[in-house]
Amino acid sequence: MHARRKFAGKTAGQNENTIKGSVPDAVLKQARKSGQLNLSNRELKTVPDKVWKINQEIPEEERNASLDSDEKWWNQTELNKLILASNQITSISSNIQLLQGLVVLDLHDNEITSLPEGIGELNNLKRLNLSYNKLTCLPNEIGNLTALVSLMVQHNQLKELVENIGKLDKLEELDVSNNLLETLSSSLGSLTGLRKLNASHNSLRNFPEGFAGMSVLCEINFSNNKLENLPKDIGELGKLERFDCRYNHLSKVPILKSCTGLKELYVGYNHIANLNPEEIVCLSSVMILDLRDNKIARLPKEITTMSVLERLDLSNNNLSELPYRMGNMSKLKSVILDGNPLRSIRRDIIMKGTAALLEHLKKKIPVDEEDDKTQSETSEQTTPTMNTHLLSTHKKLSYSQKKAVTIPDEIWSAATESGISNVDFSKNLLEHIPLKLCSYDQTLTCVNLGSNKLSRIPPEFGLLSRLTDLDVRNNSISSLPDEFKLLTELREIILSHNRFTSLPDVLYLLPKLEVILASNNQITAINVDGILKLKLLSSLDLSNNNISNVPPELGNANSLRSLQLEGNLFRNPRAAILNKGTVALLQYLKDRIPT
Repeated sequence: MHARRKFAGKTAGQNENTIKGSVPDAVLKQARKSGQLNLSNRELKTVPDKVWKINQEIPEEERNASLDSDEKWWNQTELNKLILASNQITSISSNIQLLQGLVVLDLHDNEITSLPEGIGELNNLKRLNLSYNKLTCLPNEIGNLTALVSLMVQHNQLKELVENIGKLDKLEELDVSNNLLETLSSSLGSLTGLRKLNASHNSLRNFPEGFAGMSVLCEINFSNNKLENLPKDIGELGKLERFDCRYNHLSKVPILKSCTGLKELYVGYNHIANLNPEEIVCLSSVMILDLRDNKIARLPKEITTMSVLERLDLSNNNLSELPYRMGNMSKLKSVILDGNPLRSIRRDIIMKGTAALLEHLKKKIPVDEEDDKTQSETSEQTTPTMNTHLLSTHKKLSYSQKKAVTIPDEIWSAATESGISNVDFSKNLLEHIPLKLCSYDQTLTCVNLGSNKLSRIPPEFGLLSRLTDLDVRNNSISSLPDEFKLLTELREIILSHNRFTSLPDVLYLLPKLEVILASNNQITAINVDGILKLKLLSSLDLSNNNISNVPPELGNANSLRSLQLEGNLFRNPRAAILNKGTVALLQYLKDRIPT
């Protein structure tokens, strides 16, 4: 079903004298003190009974300890965290019910085929990780774990979800990806606290109604399924921020009327032929829209209602033209058009990048429409110094285009009261990144520091462990700190128009990275080995650099859907090959790999 993921090196808590396949008494003794037991990566095929009875059966030598000893057996701590990950365990004993104090149970990366009913007795359990096993079903008793906050069962062989899963009313995160599910349980609608749902890489064809019950859902991933339609009430999820439906059989974009906080919508790799105005006008809060690899022949003029749109991927569709008024979309930083039969826009204009494309479209706007735009700009001049609506509604702190050298204290005060997930300090005169940003490490996901005077990113930036999007274009940055490796949630980084001579090696350590935009730097070479480590990388822009050679092995980067290499020093591949788009370019390179 899946490749095993045994981790190299010693796990925390192990030492040179660890005996594989056993559990030393000294380890159990330490666990009685700390309440935590880490037995990961020990080649265990079964869990010794003394683990389940760790707080019931105290060894004689501990019972006979002197009354003057600091190690009194009656002062033991009840086990609250048990990690059995990355072993060869095939079954779990019913004695697991003896561990009533467990708060965290990690069984991922084993060979477990079923769970005992006794698991339902763990009333204090908050986090349960069962991923990368061989489970074909979950026991009904899973519904008794009413304290559960996180349930991870990805990469198993589940064909259905038990109805009792709907009783987990405190559940905030549910990952059932990479299973064999054809539908989801109707009881999911009862999960009123659920914030993240990942059901990607299954065989889902349809859904029961009831999605509106999950009223605080902020992230949904239904990618890589067989969906032809989505439930209508999915458009009622007012807290939704990220929705991924790539690689399905959808014929239209869902109407998301009440999703006023939606920031990212991914519906690429579907069968969408037409975009209706009513579908587009619902997306006024969207910043990233992925429509790539569909059959779209026309982009409606209502696309301009998406006033905060920053990234638009339209590659590999059937577009022959674009609405001229897109030229007024001031927030739009990236438009990807590879693989479209565009007739009204010359190829050399597209190759110059998004700014040149928008300027070209803007010049073609009729005079009467330009007058409308002038009136709109006049009204915008009355906007307050800080957009309080964005802060209160979308948790976005925007202090952009102020030519500020520092961020005023009153701006930070407003953010402290509301909490923030998105920061836009672009188009100022900042020479240093405000370290106050790092105090929002539990909430901050998007940061835009583009068009400032930054020369470095401080190591403290690595504290933003939830960061998914970072824009530092148009600065003077030449390197990234090693602490960047801590940004394990980062999906998109924009480094364009800086002073990099190579892509920083630390980027290749970020497992979720999907987009790297690094055009207009001084990059001299392509690190193919590093790029091939990024299994999710779909967009790579290295245009307008100093690259003199394109290694053929880059053709093995199968995840790439957009590769931009124009404006470099190399002679091969020729411009004619580059103009054919990413798929043709990768095949050209692959054909030239030495055998």
